[in-house]
Amino acid sequence: MSEILWVLSRLRPTDIVDIFLVAAILYAVLQLIKGTQAIQLLRGVIILIFLAVLLGSILRLTAFSWLIGNAVPALLVAIPVIFQPELRRALERLGRAGGLIDRPMREAAANRAIIQVARACRMLAEAGHGALIVLERNTGLEDYVDTGVRVDAQVSSEILLTIFFPSTALHDGAVIIREDRIIAAAALLPLSDTAVADRHLGTRHRAALGISEQTDAIVVVVSEETGIISVAHNGRMVRHLDENRLRSILQKLYHSYTPLDLSSWFQQRVRVQSTAEGSEELQA
Repeated sequence: MSEILWVLSRLRPTDIVDIFLVAAILYAVLQLIKGTQAIQLLRGVIILIFLAVLLGSILRLTAFSWLIGNAVPALLVAIPVIFQPELRRALERLGRAGGLIDRPMREAAANRAIIQVARACRMLAEAGHGALIVLERNTGLEDYVDTGVRVDAQVSSEILLTIFFPSTALHDGAVIIREDRIIAAAALLPLSDTAVADRHLGTRHRAALGISEQTDAIVVVVSEETGIISVAHNGRMVRHLDENRLRSILQKLYHSYTPLDLSSWFQQRVRVQSTAEGSEELQA
């Protein structure tokens, strides 16, 4: 106890600030990758390095210790490559920090769009028409907008029903919505590399998971085969939604100022959905 008090007595104000900054950076990094596949990768890297250092120290393996010591610079170069999606998302948030000023107006516009999207999805599900709708948030989706047909129209259920009608030229692809405007239709999205266990999940669902893994966008999917409405966010998917529940989830996800903190809520929703409606999904 006396040694701890001695160390604390020698701390200067700048030392406290230094420790606080390091702790804040580490906390921000952990929050950034929380709930993503990167956390598992980081855990594996830490365990591997710990075991390697421990093995080299106990057994005094000179060559092995030399190899580990020289591998650290290569690891520092590899980290930005491995965690590229997370780092890109963090830099995009930092670059869009100025958008907090007009955020209330943006969220009000997005809320109007959410109401129209939820209504359109209910009508599309009843008609047996598939749909893939992406709601842009902080991460810009301009790269994916360029793959489709640019549209500049106010979001309405009627326009969405027209776009996703099977006979139209724009029904095959994704609609991208920015605030309350339809920016593009028939856009191409990246497919998820994650193995999908459910055989009922087709290309639309894989595309929804893919774009949600690479960006902070919210994606709504209406299955053409089963009429099931789903929402994908942060690499996770909630299924079997009706209009009211879809609207509620979209509003909570879109208006969240700390989207990463919402991952636990989203995981809980997934567990509740799979437990309460698992039998219904199998029957579908």
